[in-house]
Amino acid sequence: MILPALAFGVVVGGLLGLVGGGGSILAVPALVYGVGVPLAAAIPGSLVVVGASSAVAVLPRIRRGVNWRLALLIGAAGTVTAYLGAAFNRMLDQKVLLFAFAAIMVVAGVRMLRRTEAVGGACALPGGGVNWRSCLPKAVLTGAAVGFLTGLLGVGGGFLIVPALTLVLGLPMAMTVGTSLAIIVINSLAGLSAHLGGMHLDWTVIGAFAIAAMAASLVAGGFSRKVPEHFLKRGFAGLVLVVAVYVAIEATTR
Repeated sequence: MILPALAFGVVVGGLLGLVGGGGSILAVPALVYGVGVPLAAAIPGSLVVVGASSAVAVLPRIRRGVNWRLALLIGAAGTVTAYLGAAFNRMLDQKVLLFAFAAIMVVAGVRMLRRTEAVGGACALPGGGVNWRSCLPKAVLTGAAVGFLTGLLGVGGGFLIVPALTLVLGLPMAMTVGTSLAIIVINSLAGLSAHLGGMHLDWTVIGAFAIAAMAASLVAGGFSRKVPEHFLKRGFAGLVLVVAVYVAIEATTR
């Protein structure tokens, strides 16, 4: 199990380092179908992997801009709802969870195929500054929705945070990536703490996956400026859609 964990860790970490999100939505399927980890352990295990690799991936982006106020605000809102998502996770059948995961992956893939260039918004006014009266409720709702999915499905939420920061909150893409990674770290910690009571992990396998993901995210972050953004998004979107179909088939046949 160690070799598959290392291989899939490189893929997940590379995606996080390149596009500031997306690796988390592949971490659960990779752990379940690629490494052979049970779904009950894969969900909190993915949070360990994604949180650690995002913390490393954000380091080379700090100088390029991270909106720390928004990151903390969205992360705080998600911390509350992550516990609610974890509670629902314990009540739902695994097949239902896998179908939900596949459906969200389809939505994420389609969103990635669309343009997500920022045009300005309440949280990033054209002349600089923030219109907090309009920005605050949008940021809180965004954080609450992403936090719930983090607790429910074990995803850091970057595949939702990136388009939300650009389209809903109006942040420029250069700041969106770093801010997204910071939020993923907060969400992953919140989601992990919500699962602590019933968590049973093979730390050798999860540790190998996490170490590979952290190394890959750091290397990929350095190459991110050399790869065209549209190529990254379309390639990632296609991969997510393929994995979504595979997860749906597995949930139906098993």
